[in-house]
Amino acid sequence: MTAPPAAAGPPGYLIRPAGEGDLDAIAGFEVEIAKVSFGDEAVTDTGLHRRRVAGALGKPGEITLIAAARSAPARPVGWAWLSGRTNSLTGARYGNFRSLAVADIPDRSRVAELLLAAVLQAADEAGMGQLTGKVHARNLGMRALYRKFGFEATHITMERQAPGAEHGLR
Repeated sequence: MTAPPAAAGPPGYLIRPAGEGDLDAIAGFEVEIAKVSFGDEAVTDTGLHRRRVAGALGKPGEITLIAAARSAPARPVGWAWLSGRTNSLTGARYGNFRSLAVADIPDRSRVAELLLAAVLQAADEAGMGQLTGKVHARNLGMRALYRKFGFEATHITMERQAPGAEHGLR
């Protein structure tokens, strides 16, 4: 699936497909997402995140988008990633929301909304009937953004760390 072409956004911003030249910035966003989601257990190796994301760029079924200032279109200020999936039991197509992050800029909330709207549009055009996404319970900003765009909580992930366990499954 191909990401939509650069689209209009709030004054001064555009949404465009992510490219190889964006990988360093994307890896930085992925590290920040990991820190918010996993705290001290976050995987902060930018090289690892860079390699993981590189495999998704331009791959069919992957929606990878960048938000950038119109005055600096090569410098990402936000990133979103949705992977197309197929339900193994029903054959239905759905999207697994993987990432959304925006730099700490004055229009941060509006740019996040712009990115999510572009992802939803691309998912609709790809025929994905359902989208799923995980968000850390303490990530109130992302939870509010999901709700604003019609997402509802349907599952809760429960975790228990065994006594003396150093690291979870992360």
